[in-house]
Amino acid sequence: MMRKKSVSASKASLVLFLCQMISALEVPLDSKLLEELSQPPTITQQSPKDYIVDPRENIVIQCEAKGKPPPSFSWTRNGTHFDIDKDAQVTMKPNSGTLVINIMNGGKAEAYEGVYQCTARNERGAAISNNIVIRPSRSPLWTKEKLEPNQVREGDSLVLHCRPPVGLPPPIIFWMDNAFQRLPQSERVSQGLNGDLYFSNVQPEDTREDYICYARFNHTQTIQQKQPISVKVFSTKPVTERQPVLLTPTGSTSTKVELRGNVLLLECIAAGLPTPVIRWIKEGGELPANRTFFENFKKTLKIIDVSEADSGNYKCIARNILGSAHHVISVTVKAAPYWITAPRNLVLSPGEDGTLICRANGNPKPNISWLANGVPIAIAPEDPSRKVDGDTIIFSHVQERSSAVYQCNASNEYGYLLANAFVNVLAEPPRILTSANKLYQVISDSPALLDCAYFGSPKPEIEWFKGVKGSILRGNEYIFHDNGTLEIPVAQKDSTGTYTCVARNELGKIQNEVQLEVKDPTMIIKQPEYKVVQRYGHVSFECIIKHDSTLLPTVIWLKDNDELPDDERFLVGKDNLTIMNVTDRDDGTYTCIVNTTLDSVSASAVLTVVAAPPTPAIIYARPNPPFDLELTGQLERSVELSWIPGDENNSPITNFVIEYEDGLHEPGVWHYQTEVPGTQTTVQLKLSPYVNYSFRVIAVNEIGRSQPSEPSEQYLTKSANPDENPSNVQGIGSEPDNLVITWESLKGFQSNGPGLQYKVSWRQKDVDDEWTSVIVANVSKYIVSGTPTFVPYEIKVQALNDLGYAPEPSEVIGHSGEDLPMVAPGNVQVHVVNSTLAKVHWDPVPLKTVRGHLQGYKVYYWKVQSLSRRSRRHVEKKILTFRGNKTFGMLPGLEPYSSYKLNVRVVNGKGEGPASPDKVFKTPEGVPSSPSFLKITNPTLDSLTLEWGSPTHPNGVLTSYILKFQPINNTHELGPLVEIRIPANESSLILKNLNYSTRYKFYFNAQTSVGSGSQITEEAVTIMDEVQPLYPRIRNVTTAAAETYANISWEYEGPDHANFYVEYGVAGSKEDWKKEIVNGSRSFFVLKGLTPGTAYKVRVGAEGLSGFRSSEDVFETGPAMASRQVDIATQGWFIGLMCAVALLILILLIVCFIRRNKGGKYPVKEKEDAHADPEIQPMKEDDGTFGEYSDAEDHKPLKKGSRTPSDRTVKKEDSDDSLVDYGEGVNGQFNEDGSFIGQYSGKKEKEPAEGNESSEAPSPVNAMNSFV
Repeated sequence: MMRKKSVSASKASLVLFLCQMISALEVPLDSKLLEELSQPPTITQQSPKDYIVDPRENIVIQCEAKGKPPPSFSWTRNGTHFDIDKDAQVTMKPNSGTLVINIMNGGKAEAYEGVYQCTARNERGAAISNNIVIRPSRSPLWTKEKLEPNQVREGDSLVLHCRPPVGLPPPIIFWMDNAFQRLPQSERVSQGLNGDLYFSNVQPEDTREDYICYARFNHTQTIQQKQPISVKVFSTKPVTERQPVLLTPTGSTSTKVELRGNVLLLECIAAGLPTPVIRWIKEGGELPANRTFFENFKKTLKIIDVSEADSGNYKCIARNILGSAHHVISVTVKAAPYWITAPRNLVLSPGEDGTLICRANGNPKPNISWLANGVPIAIAPEDPSRKVDGDTIIFSHVQERSSAVYQCNASNEYGYLLANAFVNVLAEPPRILTSANKLYQVISDSPALLDCAYFGSPKPEIEWFKGVKGSILRGNEYIFHDNGTLEIPVAQKDSTGTYTCVARNELGKIQNEVQLEVKDPTMIIKQPEYKVVQRYGHVSFECIIKHDSTLLPTVIWLKDNDELPDDERFLVGKDNLTIMNVTDRDDGTYTCIVNTTLDSVSASAVLTVVAAPPTPAIIYARPNPPFDLELTGQLERSVELSWIPGDENNSPITNFVIEYEDGLHEPGVWHYQTEVPGTQTTVQLKLSPYVNYSFRVIAVNEIGRSQPSEPSEQYLTKSANPDENPSNVQGIGSEPDNLVITWESLKGFQSNGPGLQYKVSWRQKDVDDEWTSVIVANVSKYIVSGTPTFVPYEIKVQALNDLGYAPEPSEVIGHSGEDLPMVAPGNVQVHVVNSTLAKVHWDPVPLKTVRGHLQGYKVYYWKVQSLSRRSRRHVEKKILTFRGNKTFGMLPGLEPYSSYKLNVRVVNGKGEGPASPDKVFKTPEGVPSSPSFLKITNPTLDSLTLEWGSPTHPNGVLTSYILKFQPINNTHELGPLVEIRIPANESSLILKNLNYSTRYKFYFNAQTSVGSGSQITEEAVTIMDEVQPLYPRIRNVTTAAAETYANISWEYEGPDHANFYVEYGVAGSKEDWKKEIVNGSRSFFVLKGLTPGTAYKVRVGAEGLSGFRSSEDVFETGPAMASRQVDIATQGWFIGLMCAVALLILILLIVCFIRRNKGGKYPVKEKEDAHADPEIQPMKEDDGTFGEYSDAEDHKPLKKGSRTPSDRTVKKEDSDDSLVDYGEGVNGQFNEDGSFIGQYSGKKEKEPAEGNESSEAPSPVNAMNSFV
């Protein structure tokens, strides 16, 4: 038996689906349906009743309506028809009733003041708008008035009147000064509701002449300003205090009328000294809570949203220490009409009954009147189905012609309400609005709601069937709702199926099918459990779920009902949550939430973190091996392995590693199979055919891996065809007439069965040949003989066993063997770019003659001879390889002014082809290298002797040498630069007419016709006396380099028996210096084992003499020069010379010592006395030194400016470690026979050598001390 059920409060969630009016038809909000049904007009948008417009802008009076068919619009103005076609300034928007009055093009807003009403009409009725009163806003100017200054006694009250002009709407009032700053207000000074400024008592600081009242008219965005008011406060002593007196309102009582829903504002402002305090009360009641506010320092009482209950007497009390004053305001709350029941649209079927109800309230009670289609109902066309009974219209047995729009007007003296409600009589056959074949999915044992939204007039009857041809549904297991919905309170799996909804009325019948699927509920079959874990331990919560296979679940974990911390210690697995290194903050409740599109379940567990017990100490170890391995679910290509974990030994197991043994192919060898998380104890393993499997499991924790478990039982899988073919198939010929086919053989378990073999197939590419095939045993190479040289072949290798072949293999391209190229490149051309670079071109060889993979071209080139020396040397060929099919290349690093030869050869995988004919080319001249050395010898009072060596690499024909020099004064400033050009065949020069005792800096370089080479620099000093003592220093380091060795010589001044060493390294390299010890006290050394054609840096040092050493010199190894080294230290002439020099120095020191003891002056002292230098200060005997003078400049290093040429460039030879810094000493060099030539000079240069302090003219005692 069918049972009906309407919506109850307990099933509020179904209201949107089930709510249906019984008394009349409800038209569903279906856009397609609404477009098809006829409907009387409905006003959807209109301007406000009191519409104040900006007189400077166009007036837009809104009136929008809907209906079917679309309505037309008309207007009345001041109660009469408004013909917009006769007024050019007025237009109506298309498909709308909105009026636009064009004010900006000449119209005046005042001309369009009035009351407007819009009517929207179609064939089923007419709806009307409210009466819209149009008024332009006004912001008039202040009337001019003469304002007298206000002179007020201190303590008296004062009111400054604003009296703003009357505007529409009323302006907003505020007070400011001339600087447009708001005047400060307080309990003593404040602005009233009428805009006046009230002073409860004036103070001297109130004196000012710029009290200005401003009125802001918001509609027109204008501000009007009143003339400034002047206030002057004069003082009288003493100031009289006064009790409160109310400034506003006046008298003891007043009345106030306010409308319901508005804001009630009551104001009391009092005068008095001290300033009174205001308090408010309601006689016989309390001020309404939550709606009462105090403003303006409690001088204003504000009650919002007032109602009739707020009527009564309100008392304000002003009080100070002298007394009080009060005022009672009697408030009456009236009410404009407001709705109790507004009329609602009525949709009826022919012959049905209905009512329109219009109930309103107000104070006084409003009058109710009805209109039909905008006409008072008393004069409207009669309708026999209609009867008016006060605020109700009753309709009986309506027909389609009864359709109309009715207006209800409720009015009293404070306003009116107007509402439109239509009666729409429709005769429509049934329509089903629910989509066809809509799918509903629900969880088993939960309600299922199958929708059948419908419409028809008269209202259709609804029936439900299960299946297309099933019987009508009846019985207590179904609930049929008035809106057509079928409810199955408890859906079961057998409820799944197709359901048919049938709607019928007297005008027709229609049906619709929907689908219902009932899913299994989602369940948590293993919930997380309460855990207690020690700090820094690991913990895991399980959440294993079971769900319908067609639903996709998502698992979310929460901590204390919030998201998990963003911490890598929290590991969320498929069915677990693991927390690593637990801390106290991890304590809390953990919730597992499982969501599907249809249901949601959750489970929670608490985690308690405790401190680890101090004893016994926890021993962490590798886990024990798993045990009890079991194989289940054996299939041809898979098996399930399960095990029981061993003891984790206080360190949680992080993962399990599964290994397998192939007892058939590789017994005793275990291979990696897979690994699973430590929370998992079963795994589905993929298997290969023809393998005798055994498995073992290894547990892993943070400490390490366990011992392997005992092997599982063996499982032999069935044989099958091979699944794959060999990989890395290649075809490369080893000889010009063969093709070697290679591949990587399949592993044992990849064979999938016994009798593994390979079918090798080949055929020449791009030739219409058949495949040639051969079956070979389990090998990885096959050689095809008798092939043409270097032709492409298509190759494939297929695996097979006793059960059959593997899938068809893919083809690869190989080549038979290569042979050497047949021809040499032709048309070899050389273009010399500059003295060190050339570009070579050649024509490519035909690819057929390459007979292999073209790898590129090789260019062989070598230097035949130097055009400057005209001497040949050992030929060293250089090779440059240019990859690919290039036909040109650059030859860098050539030597200038030299003759070269080159040839070009093509290269393939087999080797090089024949060389092209040798091509000869010459490089032009370049700039020379720096002179090999520059020595300055034989200093006298006005001359210096310069000796030099020709450049190691002249790079052309030398044309001349350029010498530049300039003096350096005591402040290390450079003097004028002098330049001398010297013929190329000279090797020495004596410079005369120099200043005595003056340091000079020299710049020396060689020239070819191309230009000047790099320069070498040196410094020297002319002497100021012919006799100079010696002091320790090393200078004039020179080199003579061959291919693999170099002769190093230097000059030394200082004590005998110095131990020298030579340091050297590759120029420009950051590597440490290499050190060689010099035997004895020789002033030369031979560096051996050098690399030819390499630039080296070298310096010489002496041990035991404050560690001083020479500045650096740079040389470059080159061609070997025939020489014969002789150790001059063993030569008799050298020993004799050294003895004579030593004897001469000893005699000189004795003579100087005698002269000093006699108090005499030696020539240098006399010259110093004649030309006193302010820089020279006498040395005191008590400072531990001897002598009568010293040069302060001796201890100052030479400024960098003195080492910089006049062109401000710094050359490589201009280092701060220059040899010239150490003055003159032994000038020596190696001759071609290896002998040493040197001479001593008795002149010391001004610069000290790295910490050795000595004056320019030391005393004989100091000179003697230097030999001690």
